[in-house]
Amino acid sequence: MATDVAVTDQGHGHELDPNLNYLQAGRGVLSWLVTLDHKRIGVMYLISVLTAFFMGGVFALLVRLELLFQGRTIMGPETYNRAFTLHGAIMVFLFIIPSVPAALGNFVLPMMLGAKDVAFPRLNLLSFYIYVVGAIFALYSIISGGVDTGWTFYTPYSTGTNGSVVSMTLGVFILGFSSILTGLNFLVTMHKLRAPGLHWRRMPLFLWGMYATSIMQVLATPVLAITLLLLAVERTFGLGIFDPALGGDPVLFQHFFWFYSHPAVYIMIVPGMAIVSELFATFTRRAIFGYFAVAMSSLGLALLGFIVWGHHMFTSGQSEFATMAFSALTMLVAIPSGVKVFNWTATLYKGSIWLTTPMLYALAFLVQFTIGGLTGLFCGTLSVDIHLHDTYFIVAHFHYVMMGGTVFGFLGGLLYWWPKITGKLYDERLAKVSWFFVFVGFNATFLVQFIMGSQGMPRRYFDYLPEFGRYHAFSTVGSWILGLGFLIMAWVLVKSLRSGPPSPPNPWGSAGYEWQSASPPIVLNFPEVPTITRGPYDYHLATEEELFDGFPEDRAKK
Repeated sequence: MATDVAVTDQGHGHELDPNLNYLQAGRGVLSWLVTLDHKRIGVMYLISVLTAFFMGGVFALLVRLELLFQGRTIMGPETYNRAFTLHGAIMVFLFIIPSVPAALGNFVLPMMLGAKDVAFPRLNLLSFYIYVVGAIFALYSIISGGVDTGWTFYTPYSTGTNGSVVSMTLGVFILGFSSILTGLNFLVTMHKLRAPGLHWRRMPLFLWGMYATSIMQVLATPVLAITLLLLAVERTFGLGIFDPALGGDPVLFQHFFWFYSHPAVYIMIVPGMAIVSELFATFTRRAIFGYFAVAMSSLGLALLGFIVWGHHMFTSGQSEFATMAFSALTMLVAIPSGVKVFNWTATLYKGSIWLTTPMLYALAFLVQFTIGGLTGLFCGTLSVDIHLHDTYFIVAHFHYVMMGGTVFGFLGGLLYWWPKITGKLYDERLAKVSWFFVFVGFNATFLVQFIMGSQGMPRRYFDYLPEFGRYHAFSTVGSWILGLGFLIMAWVLVKSLRSGPPSPPNPWGSAGYEWQSASPPIVLNFPEVPTITRGPYDYHLATEEELFDGFPEDRAKK
């Protein structure tokens, strides 16, 4: 049935034609700042998280440059501590956690549901402004002297250092509310605004990933909020909560922090997995093998993520029984992760694979996440983790999961949905060049760190012994290659915005529901409320109009 909803330009107060695309619906900055359109809010989030990614990347390059040679290279030890702390805090709290759900999820989730918006549009806009306020506090912390505690803010160091710990932790505290509101909004939207015919077994796997992520955001984030608030109170008023000099317990802080931060690992990685499922389906022209198992594995990761936090604390002095229990539970996490990896691999088997740039990022995700996951088993094994715990092995493992996984998934999703977001195509050949530099640079930077860590190179150190010099130099050169890849990608996107050819509605020939709207989408996403009659990966049931412009062989047939 046709919609009869009036669309209002919140910046100017007059009704707009609902058949306009969302970029044309309202002119001027004000129309964006007060918009309730989930697509515009998603774009504003996207600009924000990419800015944070740039800032965090600059600090990462500075850290690697300092480690190019022994001794002082470009900064002293105090500045070095601040640089790697800000790199970690910005990347985790300002970029990776909100990147997929708040930016890409905000844009495509309602369209995948056949809805015209999220359940609470005003709450959606509020969550964005809360994110901005939290980011301002973090920026203030950088300008006012920096933070040198590490991104975990471990006590008692964070209660005694001279850095801007209070403003930084308050910034992260505020950012947590944005995460909670986004998760709550998505949960209600998926329960209440699904189009007719879209039952749970027809939901795209991206939505299942967002569902699991939202549960973790709503349940785990309050624990981090109260922990950081207590840390700020202790530092400000001298109350003994975590600082042993004041009668507090630093291990209590670790329990609180990791009870949130291990689910946060899955808040970061599950959305990347969700994107990869969409990419494999589209670029193999096949339904995801074991659809229901892959969907349930997302919920399995959400459940297990809450009960394995203690493996971060094997060296903290907790009881032997606790370490044994957490080690056993950690091994269980491999099951839902393995379900995804094996089912993605089975999807590739005999698929009509199209090696576009998004697909290359998905394949890189598959390889690198597998490396990150398998090396995580070493970290979950008690006897081995004692040796590896505070070494570069952990740095490499973490980055293979977070960057080799989540960031590669985010970049693949960004390029995949770029024509939908902007209505423009990009230079596919140059995008593949950027992928090559990013892939080679990432592995050159972090693969060698497994060797360093296994040989005893401690993480977070400003200096190192001569035998680690060649490894650090190799890793630093790899970071330059990685940075070059990102610069090329930035040029690809800017060039697309300036002079890219118009995109057809469905340039990839995907059977996904969101591709049945225009590119860029109209204000209400669809001219009529769609009725879902097939699954999101049923290519054999999709019509020629739905698969508007698919693979080269499809176009040749036409």
